[in-house]
Amino acid sequence: MTVIVTAVFHPKAGKKAELVEAMRTGIEAVHQEEGCELYAIHDAEDGTVTMLEKWSSVKALDTHGKGAAVRQLLSAISHLIEDSPVVTRMSPIPMGTSKQGVL
Repeated sequence: MTVIVTAVFHPKAGKKAELVEAMRTGIEAVHQEEGCELYAIHDAEDGTVTMLEKWSSVKALDTHGKGAAVRQLLSAISHLIEDSPVVTRMSPIPMGTSKQGVL
């Protein structure tokens, strides 16, 4: 079953650009992980940075969560964020067209 994840990061004052650059370093490695269908950083209007993720299964996501790329990411950004990221796992509820009604 597909799993969608949002991870919201709250950068310290004046550290957003540095946070984004630190996050960029692990993207290629994560894109190569088994089950990774989407792993993309977005700039939110409220000053946060949000990671949108799509994984082919809970197992793939759990493996990612325990992997080196996540450990490296958290180590690289820990001094740039206010608190731990707010991570939410979701299951799609398809509606409408197959192209537009599901992520």
